[in-house]
Amino acid sequence: MTTAGRERSTGLRYGWTTGACATAATTAAYTALLTGEFPDPVTIDLPHDKHPSFALATELLRDGAASAGIVKDAGDDPDVTHGALVSARVTLGEPGSGVTFRAGVGVGTVTKPGLPLAVGEPAINPMPRRFISEHVAAVAARHGGTGDVVVEISVAHGEELARKTWNPRLGILGGLSILGTTGVVVPYSCSSWIDSIRRGIDVARAAGHAHVAGCTGSTSERVVTELYGLPEDALLDMGDFAGAVLKYLRRHPVPRLTIAGGIGKLTKLAQGHLDLHSGRSQVDSDALAALVRDAGGPAALVEGVRGANTALDALQQCQAAGLPLGDLVAGGARTTALGVLQGAPVEVDVVVIDRAGTVVGRA
Repeated sequence: MTTAGRERSTGLRYGWTTGACATAATTAAYTALLTGEFPDPVTIDLPHDKHPSFALATELLRDGAASAGIVKDAGDDPDVTHGALVSARVTLGEPGSGVTFRAGVGVGTVTKPGLPLAVGEPAINPMPRRFISEHVAAVAARHGGTGDVVVEISVAHGEELARKTWNPRLGILGGLSILGTTGVVVPYSCSSWIDSIRRGIDVARAAGHAHVAGCTGSTSERVVTELYGLPEDALLDMGDFAGAVLKYLRRHPVPRLTIAGGIGKLTKLAQGHLDLHSGRSQVDSDALAALVRDAGGPAALVEGVRGANTALDALQQCQAAGLPLGDLVAGGARTTALGVLQGAPVEVDVVVIDRAGTVVGRA
């Protein structure tokens, strides 16, 4: 595996997407099919003038088929597929057929509309398909091939790994998706999560759902399901990315959005933060105290909230004093959400919960 570079801003090592690994494996396999020899390492060309080389972990040439496998290195990103074996099996296709893609073991198949692939297609996304097709054409030009091939992509243990992703909810069954727009995994860029949010909205719209819920975690998902009976594909695993949900719905509206989450994260949304991660935004206790003061809270409560360790601590103080801080936070979060939606035809309600999943505020 090539040594990846480092992001200048963080010093973290970047890695390579499943799409880049599949492209490299296909390149090696097709080269072997035409020449009898596997290039090892195999070098591919990616956008932004990147030309990584990949060591082959497996290779097999037999009975008119060539297979090559590459162990994915996601760099310093906590990627579920880091260390997975991504393989390509290449056979010759019918004359004039071009590149035909198939899902091997551990790669999913699309079963719901709304994704950028047709129902029944292997879950190999458009950009990896483009990378693979371009490299097949280049190998064919170098070694006298036609470029008419069947490419079957597999990921070892992919079906098991896919359970840790959005794929089952998006209707991608049987394994992982082959992803990547540039071929590079940027550490902690969260781009794959945000892309999954967008695909989740696309699937919900294609299914005709008029009500979706952006939830910060599994507890808020459970609460929303109990409150509204929403189907699984109407639940958006928003996590910390409230802004991603709202900005995409602004361009691709659904009639109703419920935002659900814990008091801490939704306090940050109420205070205008669109990224709710603890490392990227903090609860402003002074602003929370001002909210309590403006709601008529006594001076002692205002000072208690100002000195609170957490938003949950502030909530408990206000509950003891009979002041509905949860409702105030919900109202503020709704105001922030409506501001981001900029008049898009989306009705918004907010549900605030505590750690036990008890509803402590609504707007």
